[in-house]
Amino acid sequence: MIRFEHVTKMLNGRPVLNDVSFEVRRGETFVIVGPSGVGKSVTLKHMVHLLTPDAGRVWVGEDVISEAKGAELERIRERFGYLFQGGALLAWLTVTENVALPLREKTAMDEETIVRKVREKLAMVGLEQDGEKLPSEISGGMKKRAGLARAIIRDPAIVLYDEPTSGLDPVTARTIDALIGRMGGELGVTNVVVTHDLHSALSIGTRIAMLDSGSVIELSEPEAFIRSPRPEVQNFLESQFITKEGSWQKMLK
Repeated sequence: MIRFEHVTKMLNGRPVLNDVSFEVRRGETFVIVGPSGVGKSVTLKHMVHLLTPDAGRVWVGEDVISEAKGAELERIRERFGYLFQGGALLAWLTVTENVALPLREKTAMDEETIVRKVREKLAMVGLEQDGEKLPSEISGGMKKRAGLARAIIRDPAIVLYDEPTSGLDPVTARTIDALIGRMGGELGVTNVVVTHDLHSALSIGTRIAMLDSGSVIELSEPEAFIRSPRPEVQNFLESQFITKEGSWQKMLK
């Protein structure tokens, strides 16, 4: 569904992506992990052509989004929803108004339909009682959930998540993980998640890709990821207290 072909990107004179190739399959939850500064968010931005590769191509279905412009680019982007790291809610709008914004700005949908769809999506993320609150009146986890409701309000085929559990306590983070799982199960969307949270990655990921020094050094299902012989992967796992003999041992049976 999304395919990177030998993508290279330099930023500030430094190679961030170096000949990166992989494919995200339709309907899966594809998780990109790695330490800070290895190109995870840069990879995500290439998927919607917020960045253009210096070399290589990015495909979305049969379209080369990395070369698209104008109306063609907008048409391809219609397939995406995007959950930004901080939720990116507009401070002067209520939760309901934030979620409704894409429908009001991008469609000719009547107000009755907009209200119904917003209520439906707020209920899906557990915010049906909080629609009239301002972003300043809700918690960080609720902001992430409101941002997710806005990301899916137009029923996209693909949802991109940039550090969806960053800054959240463990209980709230697992709530966000469960919501991401529901997006695939109930809505049939393809999820692409960028995170440094390996507990989240191992819980929700269909496959996990690890970036290091601008390259994909591991791409495998969670069970195989834990078993990876690569020292970079094992060091990253151990940094979050995940070991082959630890709490994830049940995955190895």
